[in-house]
Amino acid sequence: MYKRFGKRLFDIVGSSVVLILTSPILLGVVFALLHAHRGGILFSQSRPGLHGEPFRILKFKTMTDEQGPDGELLPDSHRITPLGRVIRKFSIDELLQLVNVLKGDMSLIGPRPLLPEYLPYYSAREQHRHDVRPGISGLAQVRGRNALSWRRRLRYDIFYADHISLGLDLRIFFLTIMKVISASDIDPNDDSEITRFDDYVRNVRLCHETSSGVA
Repeated sequence: MYKRFGKRLFDIVGSSVVLILTSPILLGVVFALLHAHRGGILFSQSRPGLHGEPFRILKFKTMTDEQGPDGELLPDSHRITPLGRVIRKFSIDELLQLVNVLKGDMSLIGPRPLLPEYLPYYSAREQHRHDVRPGISGLAQVRGRNALSWRRRLRYDIFYADHISLGLDLRIFFLTIMKVISASDIDPNDDSEITRFDDYVRNVRLCHETSSGVA
């Protein structure tokens, strides 16, 4: 009952309340970014949502668009601004995703939406993380976030998708608040949140080939 009906009500009420409470912070960040970045303040990117269907995720922009000699964007750690580091440290950039929650693209609690190019590399079991709407925060985020390996992170995502309940959502919600206040398990200079997913894929393939006796 909660998964089918109550969770959406929890999302609408919760995101509305949080938006109202954080509106002074949001307005302050908007004016600060307009002054510091002298340009765009919003970051939008396609991410897979419920059942893998794409949507546009919203965040505050914390980096410049600086490119190297080859025309490619420089690593995140080179493009993030001092203000961007502060915004990331306290996860303020994620607050705009409350709009995604109200639209029905996301949930307050759920597996974090990753990049669409990762989709072909999930195992059949890992695909179950898309049986629920992606969340602003999730079980993996309160259990370690940047400190977790990809394997453990995906296991937490699957566990959550299989065990959704009001009690679990409330627990993750309040643990998230504590994590944000303490700014723990967050590295604002981390280029890829934990480690590149293709490294994880290569390790999985190597283990499979080794166990199968493939040279």
